[in-house]
Amino acid sequence: MRHYSSTTGHLLALFTILIWGTTFVSTKVLLEDFTPVEILLFRFLIGYLILWIIYPRVQKVFSFGEEALFMGAGLCGVALYFLIENIALVYTTASNAGVIVSVAPFFTAVLAHFFLVGERLTRRFLIGFGIAMCGIILITLNGSFMLQLNPLGDLLAFIAPAVWAIYSVLMRKIGVRNYPVIGATRKVFFYGLLFMLPALAWFEFDLNVARFTQFSTISNFLFLGVGASALCFVTWNQAVKILGAIHTSVYIYLVPVITIVSSTLILQERITWVSMLGASLTLYGSYVSESTKRRKKTRNSFDNITS
Repeated sequence: MRHYSSTTGHLLALFTILIWGTTFVSTKVLLEDFTPVEILLFRFLIGYLILWIIYPRVQKVFSFGEEALFMGAGLCGVALYFLIENIALVYTTASNAGVIVSVAPFFTAVLAHFFLVGERLTRRFLIGFGIAMCGIILITLNGSFMLQLNPLGDLLAFIAPAVWAIYSVLMRKIGVRNYPVIGATRKVFFYGLLFMLPALAWFEFDLNVARFTQFSTISNFLFLGVGASALCFVTWNQAVKILGAIHTSVYIYLVPVITIVSSTLILQERITWVSMLGASLTLYGSYVSESTKRRKKTRNSFDNITS
């Protein structure tokens, strides 16, 4: 396996989160004219076509067990996660959703601790998680101060990261099998789109192309399909391959900070001192979780995986 430095993994994860932190805003804009399942389907169709153009080769799999890993990743990381997230955005604000889904690192760490070799929970991670959660709770409770608490939307936003954690663990298992990252990501998209088809019968779906005549619609779909899907899934999956599921997931703590800033600037969602305090705690918790002051044993086990 080609060796990449941990710095490369951190830069890829940071780049991905900077893009993903603004997707809540873009999706919120599209929800004015599209249903959640329509946004999801069109977004990943664009992403799949882009990846096929970049990597026009059939990705072969050597066993049904490995095929099942791709199927599970497509179901959890594409179909279920984003459908739940998009429905949540119908009932809650972009800021709330961005904050709540940042609990994903904890779910990922717990699953990785039990199902992945060398991905162990550490005291520093748990301390950082606790600090970040205090910040997340502050930002979420700010909705009640602003009379914007949305129980259904917030509950769905909380379920989404649990599904994402399963995806992260599955992609880590796929990553150690040395599949090309672009080919593997495209295969995950294929199964995600396949599992999306039953949802079309349950949710409102309209193929009216007249809605795509507006510049804002086209630009938001291109941003979600090309940038946030095709590009960012590749960079995120590569980061997971280099750093591991736990260390990469820590960057999700930054999502609420990016979402708050972008939703304030674009959607004019009000920001308060409580949100700012919560964002500061979230950033600090992320720093503590990813601090280089780890036990030597943990570092050695990590180096053995990525070498």
